[in-house]
Amino acid sequence: MTHEQLDNLVNEGKLKKGTVAAQGIAKLISTGEARLRDAKNEQLSEESRFELAYNAVHALSLAALQMAGYRPNWNRYIVFISLEYTLGISNKKRRILKDAHRIRNLVQYEGGAEITGELIKAIIRISEEISLLLEKKREKR
Repeated sequence: MTHEQLDNLVNEGKLKKGTVAAQGIAKLISTGEARLRDAKNEQLSEESRFELAYNAVHALSLAALQMAGYRPNWNRYIVFISLEYTLGISNKKRRILKDAHRIRNLVQYEGGAEITGELIKAIIRISEEISLLLEKKREKR
């Protein structure tokens, strides 16, 4: 994958270039995977599972962006947009993450939104895929 698209996002002020120490990336991955495990606990409320799944996919997506040598400038959602260029994640899956981000903002800033079990499962599946892709990238290094 070329970094041309990511450099365009730098030029737009949405990303900035910057390296992160390997242990910082490893910590993001570890945190993401721990939250992912917890999100699978069906004894938790859907609200808790959603928050855990969202935070897991965000941490893993941020790790992918940092592995590519970039950081978000100010927008949390940019890590999901960048997945196309960092890991080749499909547009369909990125749309699911866009919906999850919108719902996260509604919960965070307006006190609530309808969270479905299907959305939680979709976020978990995408998180698992990102985790596997990150592991493959780490093995190549």
